[in-house]
Amino acid sequence: MHSANTAIVTCALLLALSPLAFASESVVSFRVDGQQVVGTLNVPKAATKPPVVLLLHGFTETRDAFPIRSVNEGVYARTARLWAERGIASLRIDFRGSGDSDGDFADTTVNGQVRDGLAALDYLQALNNLDFQRMALVGWSLGGAVGAAVAARTPHELDAVVLWAPVTDMVGTMTFILSEDAMEECFDGAAGLIESKLPWGATTQLKAPFFRGVHAINPVTEIKSVNHPLLVAVGTNDAVVFPQPAAGQVLLDHHEGIEKLIVWPMDHVFNVLENTTTVDRLISTTADFMIRHLH
Repeated sequence: MHSANTAIVTCALLLALSPLAFASESVVSFRVDGQQVVGTLNVPKAATKPPVVLLLHGFTETRDAFPIRSVNEGVYARTARLWAERGIASLRIDFRGSGDSDGDFADTTVNGQVRDGLAALDYLQALNNLDFQRMALVGWSLGGAVGAAVAARTPHELDAVVLWAPVTDMVGTMTFILSEDAMEECFDGAAGLIESKLPWGATTQLKAPFFRGVHAINPVTEIKSVNHPLLVAVGTNDAVVFPQPAAGQVLLDHHEGIEKLIVWPMDHVFNVLENTTTVDRLISTTADFMIRHLH
């Protein structure tokens, strides 16, 4: 009998200490331009009105990418879980045309992604179980460029803006990813699908408005309007957004206020193909920065 009670107590302790005990996750949605945007809201169970962070994913990805094979967990899912353990709520969304959100990927535009991000902050502001006066934003890769625009244009006060491996030269980076031929084709009257083979081997199809929209948003110009504390994280082994650290430093050069640039020997996906050491360090360092500025 004593051993049975011990087993029950031990089981209860293990459940209490498990990652699932720190937060509740739910799938949420809101509408933008008549379409549904789907996201995952992660709220720490023990916190009362915790601060919240919006997570914006990169080009061709979803809210639960990039998969870390060694732990069977997406980068943002892991981020949300580890931040919940520190009392931070988060919302990671699929841009329209990606993941579970409405729309076709071919119809994706950068301006559309910015509208999704702005609407996500509106959605968070309306939730009474979160502290919308303590909000932050994280954008990764193209989501970093989108995040700079969202931070510049939102009417909501953000306590911190964090950009991971952000695209800063939109035309240069997207020409490298999509090819010069594809970028030129959109200005030659192309009305249908424009196909591109990406540097990492995948093939994608987009319509002309995406390519034209690349020329319409300049993250460096957008960041000039952002006076929130800014953290930019870049890797010297990044083969997608380069040269580094110059590509990251340009944002700090045009930003006024509290700012920090971290430069580590990591690739565009934070070395997750090797292990979780670097990405976990990035997740922790980002949390430290946000907690310092979430008032």
